[in-house]
Amino acid sequence: MCDLQEQPDREWDEKLGIVTAGADGDSSDTVNFRYEPTPYAVLDRLAESGLIGPESVLIDYGCGRGRCSLFLHAATGCRTIGIDHNPVLVREAKANLARMKDAGILRQSTGSSLPGLRPVSPAAGVEEPAKNEQAVTFRRMRAQDYRVTDEDAFYFFNPFSEVILKAVLQEIIGSWYENPRQIYLFFYYPKDEDVALLSMYDEILFYDEIDCTDLYGGRDDRERVLVYELSADER
Repeated sequence: MCDLQEQPDREWDEKLGIVTAGADGDSSDTVNFRYEPTPYAVLDRLAESGLIGPESVLIDYGCGRGRCSLFLHAATGCRTIGIDHNPVLVREAKANLARMKDAGILRQSTGSSLPGLRPVSPAAGVEEPAKNEQAVTFRRMRAQDYRVTDEDAFYFFNPFSEVILKAVLQEIIGSWYENPRQIYLFFYYPKDEDVALLSMYDEILFYDEIDCTDLYGGRDDRERVLVYELSADER
């Protein structure tokens, strides 16, 4: 990972009135890895991909202080659910959500509400979230304990071990069989172990790659987002 992102990320934090920059060195263990936020430039490129929109429901595994969940909702209008096992980080994520609400930057509706980003129009037939379906929520829980139902987008940035990832993928696949739908999985800065594990599932197909190597000098070929899909057409 490149240090060139640190100053722009802090500037984005200031613009949004939140605090997400900097890694957390005290929250890792043998299966849950330390919090390190995705660079805003990468999230912006993901938002530009067109794979996430107002109709999407995205799970942010290992959400930390909430940057990915908050930014992608504001940029695309999607509903986001951030999950993290660390109570301190979840409290900080909820505090960031409250700051954005108080500042009027984030609103509980579809469509972009973030100044300076592309305006997003609600898709035809897409309803605003119901009162019991907050546009952005954060939950303290283990990733493997979250029961997937209608969510159709899942974001990963090295949040946990392969043992947990396997359990999470099996949960996602099981929900896809019960509720057939188009699903996208996003893996930023992918590890070889993750790619190997994903290749073991017949249901999970490689879809695309969002190249981010140019953002930080082209020196790290892991600066990319690998996109996988579970297609309703394949069942």
